[in-house]
Amino acid sequence: MRAKASSLHHSDASTGAAAKTFSIGGQQLAAPKARPGLHLVATPIGNLGDITLRALETLAGVDVIACEDTRITRRLTERYAITAELALYHEHNAAQARPKILERLAQGAAIALVSDAGTPLISDPGFKLVREVCAAGHAVIAVPGPSSVLTALSVAALPTDRFYFEGFLPAKEHARRARLTELARIDSTLVMFESGNRVQDTLRDLAAIMAGRDAAICRELTKLHEEVKRAPVGELAASADALETRGEFVLVIGPPPDDAGVMGQDALDDLLRVQLARGSVKDAVAHAVELSGRSRREVYARALELAKTIGDADGED
Repeated sequence: MRAKASSLHHSDASTGAAAKTFSIGGQQLAAPKARPGLHLVATPIGNLGDITLRALETLAGVDVIACEDTRITRRLTERYAITAELALYHEHNAAQARPKILERLAQGAAIALVSDAGTPLISDPGFKLVREVCAAGHAVIAVPGPSSVLTALSVAALPTDRFYFEGFLPAKEHARRARLTELARIDSTLVMFESGNRVQDTLRDLAAIMAGRDAAICRELTKLHEEVKRAPVGELAASADALETRGEFVLVIGPPPDDAGVMGQDALDDLLRVQLARGSVKDAVAHAVELSGRSRREVYARALELAKTIGDADGED
């Protein structure tokens, strides 16, 4: 059975009297009509067998499933013979789709929101929709399940008592290095997403800024070619050229060692260059002193040297 596409624009919230069902292992099961409201349904991050029973009942029982890409969500609905309608909701059409979703909810519809993989709203669109649904007084129901963040943390063999989720780092090198320098001051395990075409550069930046930390590269979690590499950041960066870059990556970086606290010279220079490009020497020094653990006198002297170098470069034809 095939999930149908929908425009989200219907005047009748109930989409027919046909029984709602889903199938597991060839056995058809009845799904109760989902309660009115917006259901945030976590879906598998790779292995379709990771779907929960409650998620299947919800997806089968709603009037429409709002998803980022109907082709990806259809693989899931076809696997479990779910016939609920699919409608697009992603960052490019969200402004137009939100009013239609709110209109359907006002008519008493049950709508599921899913991302392409994992838990909705985690580095995916949806926050503004949930905020407006709550403001309108409609129910928002979480249907928890898979998350690549928690999956990576569980297999990284790094401390999990405290962690900071960064999401995707900036794509440009200077901005990425500046952000990593700021993250280096956080005394906890760090979790970040990265694309295959940037993961090697990011590993080298991590080695320059967070040398000495243990880390894990998690690729294609729960999928056929799942791979987890665990080693100090420097070792992972040194072998980055041989890294398989196809697939999706979660990087987990352990907390700083007990003797950490003073930023290395290369990391300090990177930080100062980024800050000098944004503003004055005074502001750059104040920011770098706060993050580097170095004395103001030392940072100020280095900032003047770099400012002169930057000024000379700008003056060249």
